[in-house]
Amino acid sequence: MGIYISLCHYWAVIGLFRVTSCMLPTLLWAYILWPITGLGITAGVHRLWSHRSYEAGKVVRCTLMLFNSIANQGSIYHWARDHRVHHKHSETDADPHNATRGFFFAHMGWLYVKKHPDIMVEGKKLDFSDLSRDGFVMFQKHLDPWFTLFMCFVFPALVAKFGWGENFWNAFWVAGALRYVVVLHCTWLVNSAAHFFGDHPYDDQWPAENPFVSLASIGEGWHNWHHKYPYDYAASEFGIGSQFNPTKLFIDGAAALGLVWNRKRATSAWERSKVKRDAGAVEKTAVQRRAEQKRGAAAEKEE
Repeated sequence: MGIYISLCHYWAVIGLFRVTSCMLPTLLWAYILWPITGLGITAGVHRLWSHRSYEAGKVVRCTLMLFNSIANQGSIYHWARDHRVHHKHSETDADPHNATRGFFFAHMGWLYVKKHPDIMVEGKKLDFSDLSRDGFVMFQKHLDPWFTLFMCFVFPALVAKFGWGENFWNAFWVAGALRYVVVLHCTWLVNSAAHFFGDHPYDDQWPAENPFVSLASIGEGWHNWHHKYPYDYAASEFGIGSQFNPTKLFIDGAAALGLVWNRKRATSAWERSKVKRDAGAVEKTAVQRRAEQKRGAAAEKEE
């Protein structure tokens, strides 16, 4: 994986030098692909397939699968699998991009090394049958990686070539490779910057609220809320009027059309937590509970 990621960054540099050779529609196409592919990650593999924070019909699931394929961050199945392990064992050796190992590791270094054995062990304990039952998820998984590689690099170039007469390779390097690497880093910032920089209004034990990351990742930077309430489809306490969150707006728009339903929210749970906090009751986090369990197990061994 490390060789592939490095190669893609080399391709992105080629794309940078090709920007001035591109037609204006190609540059606009590359820019439009940023939120399109972003939604394939945020509304798709993250909030829908990883967390099941809302339900969607075939039109939305098919659309998000295609958007996700252009994003090309691995199959939906494998992305969701790793992400569920990340939330279950956040900031431990079983976390694929454990932020306690440093900013670079959390950002992209984890893709250059072999996974810690605990990730495999804990991953086998989780249930992924819901993903196996989803035809769109399995369609993409069976064609991985060739389908996503085609959709990521070749499809944008073909659209530009036959849509407005752009040179195929100009579009390949700019709307394909350069755009791809930019979106990769926007996604990776959620694992790195949002775990290191920002406020912690909901829980000091969890990652931070980071407005810049939300801007880059179309709404995924409200990470303190998200780690406290991962089942919340908004992944933020407030709507787009108060917190930049185009992904929530997309899901709400689809709901207004009857294409998605059962959107889960955690605002009531947060109100109850605030009442307990104000009353002086301390609510233990999952991190604290795991630490206590480890201390208890260690004490038993010593005895």
